[in-house]
Amino acid sequence: MPAFNLTNSTTYFRGHFVPFSQANVSIASSPFLYGLAIYTVFMGTWNADHGQVYLFRLREHYDRLVTSAKIMDFTPVSSYLSFEEFQHVITDLVRKNNVKEDVLVRAMIFVDELAAGTRVHGLKTDLAVYVYPMGEILPTAGAHVMVSSWTRTADNMIPSRAKVNGSYLNGTLMKNEALAAGYDDALSLDTAGHVAEGTVANFFMVRGGTLITPSTSTDILEGITRATILQVASDLHIPAIERSIDRSELYAADEAMFVGSSARVTPILSIDKRPVGTGAVGSVTKRISDQFHDMVTGLLAHNWLTPVYERPASE
Repeated sequence: MPAFNLTNSTTYFRGHFVPFSQANVSIASSPFLYGLAIYTVFMGTWNADHGQVYLFRLREHYDRLVTSAKIMDFTPVSSYLSFEEFQHVITDLVRKNNVKEDVLVRAMIFVDELAAGTRVHGLKTDLAVYVYPMGEILPTAGAHVMVSSWTRTADNMIPSRAKVNGSYLNGTLMKNEALAAGYDDALSLDTAGHVAEGTVANFFMVRGGTLITPSTSTDILEGITRATILQVASDLHIPAIERSIDRSELYAADEAMFVGSSARVTPILSIDKRPVGTGAVGSVTKRISDQFHDMVTGLLAHNWLTPVYERPASE
């Protein structure tokens, strides 16, 4: 079967399913001019044995849109889009594209106005959704990262808890710097010098068998995959804590990893050219990665999965 092609796909835009080529905004629109849009992105995992695409934590991703809109003072999402309607749009979109591979689904609420300036309150917003191949945003075998010279934007500059399109300029500068220096990705520090996150993923490390991740007060996105990994650790009886992490602790870590919808669970093999632990994938990282894989592919039954395709009546 040919690989999924984004440019030939069907999207959802302003209340209708339309070809990808027709899902456009004006050069005078608020999202184009000022990045005034919020989004969430989540996995659709194909299980060939089940003949099923599983969407991961759909409810939590809808809630993220609701929360981001509230923080940004957008028109409340729930006033025009219920969770049930959102779920119907997403599952219909995956079916219309006849998805039979691992994909990501990006749902965006954007300010749908022309030349409205930087204001947002009371302006019309709308929903756009598209599907694209999962791909490999970071090397699945393990990433080599650097601590960026760019500082993570503080919550009182651009709110970290809102997944705002325009805020990703910060991560773009970090990623560009990392790639130019020969690394796979970058780690950011907050304004207090504490470790925050990667360019598009949350960060975990292991010391003495304990899983550690920056607290949500460290100017990070409250990632849905991050919350999932904490639950996975609990299920596997791996001790886990959320706290501030100093830069020097990175070099003392036994293991480290990035986690996110697009990164999934990516081992970090080195930081600033220093090997993390032995420089190989550690046992805690592998246990977490294996459990996470089984969860998202439907091998481990969980109420976080939304199946897309109907089962045959004989089953």
